This record gives sequence, structure tokens and C-alpha cells, in this order.
Amino acid sequence: MERRGRAVIDPKVRQVGFVTPGEGTDLINLAIPLEQGANSPSPVLIPPVRINDGASVAPAKAAPMPVPSPTSRRHPTVDVNLPLVGLDEKAKEGKTKSLKERTSKAERRAAQEAQRAAKKAAEESGGSKPTKGDVGGTGASQKDSKASKGTHQKTNSAERRTSSSGKPADKGQEKEKKKDVPAPRMQFDDAERVAKAKKRSLVEQTETKNRVELFRHLPQFVHGTQLPSLESKFFQDESMHPHPAIYKVGLQYLTGDLVGGNARCVAMLMAFREMIQDYSTPPEKIFVRDLTQKINSHVSFLNTCRPLAISMGNAIKFLKTRVVNLAEELSEAEAKASLIAEIDRFIQEKILYADKEIVKHAVQKIRDGDVCLTYGSSCVVEMILLKAHEMGKKFRVVVVDSRPKLEGKRLLKRLLSEGLDCTYTYINAMSYIMQEVTRVFLGAASVLANGTVYSRVGTASVAMVAHAFSVPVMICCETYKFHERVQLDSITANELGNPDALVKVWGRRDLTDLEGWSPEDKHLQLLNLTYDATPSDYVAMVITELGMVPPSSVPVILREYRRELPG
Repeated sequence: MERRGRAVIDPKVRQVGFVTPGEGTDLINLAIPLEQGANSPSPVLIPPVRINDGASVAPAKAAPMPVPSPTSRRHPTVDVNLPLVGLDEKAKEGKTKSLKERTSKAERRAAQEAQRAAKKAAEESGGSKPTKGDVGGTGASQKDSKASKGTHQKTNSAERRTSSSGKPADKGQEKEKKKDVPAPRMQFDDAERVAKAKKRSLVEQTETKNRVELFRHLPQFVHGTQLPSLESKFFQDESMHPHPAIYKVGLQYLTGDLVGGNARCVAMLMAFREMIQDYSTPPEKIFVRDLTQKINSHVSFLNTCRPLAISMGNAIKFLKTRVVNLAEELSEAEAKASLIAEIDRFIQEKILYADKEIVKHAVQKIRDGDVCLTYGSSCVVEMILLKAHEMGKKFRVVVVDSRPKLEGKRLLKRLLSEGLDCTYTYINAMSYIMQEVTRVFLGAASVLANGTVYSRVGTASVAMVAHAFSVPVMICCETYKFHERVQLDSITANELGNPDALVKVWGRRDLTDLEGWSPEDKHLQLLNLTYDATPSDYVAMVITELGMVPPSSVPVILREYRRELPG
């Protein structure tokens, strides 16, 4: 059987773009006849635009070519009888009008000079300012074009506000979206914002001259100067007096007598509870607006004494939301009673009851013979260890501590007083002691939306070493501490402690090299960070009052928790 040879087909030529015929060139000869094959592509010929004077003018911008559908690609249809002529008469007329309306650069410049001269003459004579349309025809055309442009923009904005069903979008939804966005944090490297904050501040703070450049966006003040200025300013201006309960809590923040996320939040809420109970609406004031303004001023005072924790920010947001959503028909006494009840319910459910539920879940993870490690001092972790000891479980506790606060010493004393078997060590011996640890329980100041744990500085190091030794790290945190913020490091948002606390080394009287250092020394900078960020990769489980969840489930809890905050 003989194999037939393939017929050689001449290559097809497809011309795309502008084709300007020269002398003796026939446009019809440029087309490929259909007899060469049904699938042979036809050329795309875009002839030049011909205007009245007979000159050829190429279009300013070529229109985009339509993309053929798959069906048209398989079965192309070409109309042979289609005349290769220019645009239709309407397109020619529109093109001619657009060209006539255009003005040269010299004409536009002359029109602008005329407008300036007319405006200057009107100002000198004291009359009204002339409009652009009074100068000439060009100004009128520009005015008309701007008016049409403004109308077009209004139409587009109205279309964007209209939903797919044809109904205009609800403005309340836009307000709710704005409320969900976290408020921008204060950038202390912005001179204007810092100046405005100083005017509103009740506490005069002296900025550190020798600031750490990497943390210039964080407040760096000279410690020990706030309390005298606060006392002098408090007795001078009565209008700036905060409520006595708020003032007392602020002093405890300032002196360091009140520490711990839950303790600070409960003290703040109890102070606001007392402030609301003593509040009375001034004449010609609205209860909701004036009370919200009072709360904002007190919050700024507390923030000046010490930067608020993330959990405290969530509690303030809860309180202000309840104030805004009060029913209008309520009297002042009923509204105050409702707010006080909401504060009590928040403390009971979100803090006290939540800690009890976390203890129930976490105790199940402790078995006989375990070696449980904890870092610093967390009230929830302390409750877990004491509850497991009461249940008769045999285990040992390793308390890891670090300078400068050495919070683990106080936790160690309380655990030893209850009869627990404990071991105390510093964080520099972490890799040595981790070899015998089976569980790690850590507290948290907050858990962010990406699973990052925001806690006492040193927590990230403990979690990283535990992860290297394949020891599960369990974070015990209430859901009211969760936040929508996403943070990858501990530089963008942090709190700077007193650098003088790093000078003294407990138990080592011979280490006196840093004593007598001056903050004005340009060759020495002491940095005392308060928090750090632990990546979610080092966390095995987050124990909350809602159950034990992985760090990847934090956004789900945030979404469900936000439903409890209407408005």
C-alpha cells in the first residue's frame, strides 16, 4: 500500500493593524481568498480615517480588538462582499467635531492669562470673582466639560452605592465596617501628633534625649517625672480633674503597683463603674454624648499613666458600644443601672467565668509524672497548676524567670506554700531544663488574628526552645483578649519599660558596671521591652473558655465574638 505524500500548502499571511495603500496598490488584492481553505484566517484591515479635506488622519487611539469565542475560532466566517471602506458617516462627523473643539496650546495659555487678569482686576475693584465662563468661549466650554465630568462622577458614585438588587446601600453597614477597623496607633515619631497629644495630656512627660532609633515610633519618656507633674496639675485646674476612682487606678498604673492583664482590666472597669454611678448629665447636654466624651477623657488619662493593654482596649470598646446602643426611652437612672449591669456581666462572664472554664480544659492535659513548665507569672496558669494539685495529680513544676521584673519568684512562693514540687531557673538555662519537660503552659496578653501570641518578653524564646525539643506549647488566654490586629514582629507595637531597671542585677552585688549611667550618654542605650510576639508555628494549642483550638481557628472566634458587640 503506497503512502501518499502530504500536499504542501503555502503559508498564510495575516495582516493586522493599519494598511496604508501606496501607489498602484489594490486593497482587494491584500485579502486572502476563501478558496485557500475554510480555516485560513482573514486579514484585519483598518483603513485610515478620511475627513472632508481629503487628508488621511490616523485615529488617536486604536480600539481594542474583540476576543473571538471558541466557536468563532473553529468556524470563522468572512464576508467577502464587505467593502473595505473607512468609518461610517456618523463616526466621521463625531471625529470632525472633536477635532474642531480642540484648541492649541497657545490658545489655552491665552485663555488662562485672560482669566488671571480678570480675577486680579475683580479683586482690586472689590467686586465678585469672575467665573471662567465670563472670560471667553474657551472658559465656557471648560466649564461645561467640568460640569459634565462632575455629573458623571456623581452618577458613578451613586451606582457604586447601589447594590446589585437595585437598592441603595445601607449607611449603617458602612459605619459598622469602619468600626471593625482597628484605630490607628499613636506614632511618636510624628511631631504634629505628639504636640497635639501633649496639649490634651494631663501628665507632663519629658522625652528621652538619647532615643533608640529603631523604636522612635514608641513613647520614650524619662521615668520618675510623671507623678510630681500629675499632682501639681491636678490641684491647679479643676476642669481637668478625673474621677477619684480613675485617678487612683492611674496612679497604680504609674507606680507599678497594679500589674497583670486581668487585674488591670478589672480595676479599670470597676473604676468606670463607680464613675458612671456618680455621673449626672449637665444641663443642655445629652446623656450618651457627654458620657462618651467623659469616658474618652478618662481613657486618655489612663493611657498617659501607662499604655493600655489590648484586653483593656477591647473592654473599653465594649463599654462605649453599650453606651451608644442605649434605648432612647430610658431615663438617666435606668440607663446608668443598665450600664452598671453590663460591666458586672462582662467581668463575670468574660474574665472570672472564662478563667474557670480554661482551668477545666487545661487540667485534662496534666497527667501523673508530667513536668510542667511555665514562664513568668500568669494568674490563669497558676489556677491550673493549683487545681491539678487539688485533684491529686503527681507532677512537677518548672518556673522559668527573667530580669528585670522577676515575676516568677512570686509565683514560686505561692506554689511552694500550697505544697507543689517546684524547680526555679533563669531563662538562660532554658535549653538545659527543657530536656525533662513534658508540657509547657504559658499565659498571653493577647492572641492576634494570625495566631501570633503577644505576651511578656521572653515567651517567644521559651516557645521556640520547646518547639525544638518537640514539647507541646499550650497558651491559656481568654477570648476577650483576642484582637483583629495582624502582627509579625515585636517592633511595630510594643511598650518600653524603665531602662534603669536593667542596671541592678539581683543577687550579684559585684556587677555594678551600669550603675550611674546617664540617659544623655550617646554611646550607651538601654532598651527594656515589655512584650514580644510568638509565631503561631511554635504554638500547639490555644486553650480558651470556648474550648481548645489551634491557632488557625482564632479568626473564627473573633468573628463569633464580634457578633456579641452590636453596633
